[in-house]
Amino acid sequence: MHSTINNITNRIIKRSKATRDSYLDEVDGMFADGVYRSSLSCGNLAHSFAGCNTSDKDELSGNSTKNIGLVTAYNDMLSAHRVYENYPEELRGYARKHKAVLQVAGAVPAMCDGVTQGKEGMELSLFSRDVIALSTCIGLSHNVFDAVLSLGICDKIVPGLMMGCLNYGHLPVVFVPGGPMPTGISNDEKARIRQEFAEGKIDRNELLKGESDSYHSPGTCTFYGTANSNQMLMEIMGMQLPGSSFVNPDTAHRRLLNDKAVEIAVENSKLGLERSISRIINEKSIVNAIIGLLATGGSTNHTIHLIAIAKAAGIIIDWEDMSDLSDVIPLITRMYPNGAADVNHFHAAGGMCFVIKTLLRQGLLHNDVTTILGHGLEQYTKESKILNGEISFSEGADASLNLNVIRPASEPFSADGGIKILKGNIGRSVIKTAAVAEEHRIIEAPALVFHEQQDFLDAFKKNELNKDFIAVVPFQGPKQNGMPELHNLTPSLSILQKRGYKIGLITDGRMSGASGKVPAAIHLTPEAMDGGLISKIRNGDLLKIDAIKGVIDVIDYETVSMRAPSTIEAKNRNSLGRGLFANARQNVSTSEEGASFIL
Repeated sequence: MHSTINNITNRIIKRSKATRDSYLDEVDGMFADGVYRSSLSCGNLAHSFAGCNTSDKDELSGNSTKNIGLVTAYNDMLSAHRVYENYPEELRGYARKHKAVLQVAGAVPAMCDGVTQGKEGMELSLFSRDVIALSTCIGLSHNVFDAVLSLGICDKIVPGLMMGCLNYGHLPVVFVPGGPMPTGISNDEKARIRQEFAEGKIDRNELLKGESDSYHSPGTCTFYGTANSNQMLMEIMGMQLPGSSFVNPDTAHRRLLNDKAVEIAVENSKLGLERSISRIINEKSIVNAIIGLLATGGSTNHTIHLIAIAKAAGIIIDWEDMSDLSDVIPLITRMYPNGAADVNHFHAAGGMCFVIKTLLRQGLLHNDVTTILGHGLEQYTKESKILNGEISFSEGADASLNLNVIRPASEPFSADGGIKILKGNIGRSVIKTAAVAEEHRIIEAPALVFHEQQDFLDAFKKNELNKDFIAVVPFQGPKQNGMPELHNLTPSLSILQKRGYKIGLITDGRMSGASGKVPAAIHLTPEAMDGGLISKIRNGDLLKIDAIKGVIDVIDYETVSMRAPSTIEAKNRNSLGRGLFANARQNVSTSEEGASFIL
């Protein structure tokens, strides 16, 4: 095992001892109490299965049959979650096959950042993660379940489900992915269409056709953003079946994987705490998750979400841990937006089983962890195949089947993992360098300050940005407006960079899992709302982003620090449901603490 990884893991264990011990004590107490079903009065018990058929009622009347609780994020507006429509009945049938009962414990909301980009709804996006965690707990609150199946794919949904399920840490939990849609137009073609629209070369009808040809059917979007990073994390942490993340929906393979997931949930429900989520998610599996994120160039959103997931399990991690790991973890995949391939190409080239195999071979992952299949991550070097009408796990590829998409850890695309912490007199932030060319990783340029995305886009359309600059976008942090993604800036920033200008970005907002080729210092803390230095930066101030040394500075610190913070016009944040989240904005933690209002 690599010594740096061991050292970072040990410091996380030491830092987390008090909170982790407290968490496990609570879990052990819940396990000792058992599920309510065994102690409910007849009236309570009758309520719990009144909606079941006669056979399931008979089974649940006793204490021997295992009851699996299903938490679903189904809706038919999200392509990724549309595939879950018929899962309750399908999985219920599999449960009966394995001599168990399945009930839908509850549903959680699922919103799409791709729909709300640049709109008021994005101000609820990050907070939806905590609402999902709360909703998960409410669904499980009846405490009549012996195990949990979680149906969730996209950005905030999987982290929220994890946070909620960890509050029922005595239960085994299995995640059931839905799979990506088949490949549409190429990612290069999609990027070309977006840039041509941003430059006014094509109209909205042509743009919409291109987008529709890309996002064209039920299933997860195929680029490697937060949704597919979620699937990678669930697999590398052992929370879903090996090789199951990127199997397409509505296939025999996917249905057999679903059957196997139910079987595993039923089996694990008979093993006590051994394969409960509290034993699978520990310090080593969290470090493995960070390593997976770095090695695959995953979404920067997980520099927030992983902190919140870990905290729900009593584990304390921070950006320093991620940055230090990034120094020794090689980047071994290229998927859009860090390359031309999509997740279907990645899966065909060897996928998660080869990623895990090559990292284990180089001593870059903890093997001594528990998964839903038992002890040892080496089980995840196998891929799922159909043998005699059933799922079989056999050893996966020993070598990449496409070196343009996946490389062995000994011959990576880059020696470092591509996510670094930046520290300086402006504060602390995260930068994703996986797609940023070496010549763009250091930039020193004057500031141009924009308080809203639209202000930047208006200036771009007026041709006012054809020069070197670092865009500063303050008042986008969690306390100000819920930390919306600023993804709408990406095409224009990329165009300016292509024109030969030195371009960068500094913001206390988010830039999503599709962060591009422009050096972007994001998630800045302290945020403007807290009086951070970003609120004192003015047009023309000379700024520096150094993604190699990990520096983010204003050059004339003495002058800038003496200024009063800027203010912005008060906006109505009550419409479209945002008023209900006023307390969330007031109580949310910082980005580096997970940006949570419940933890």
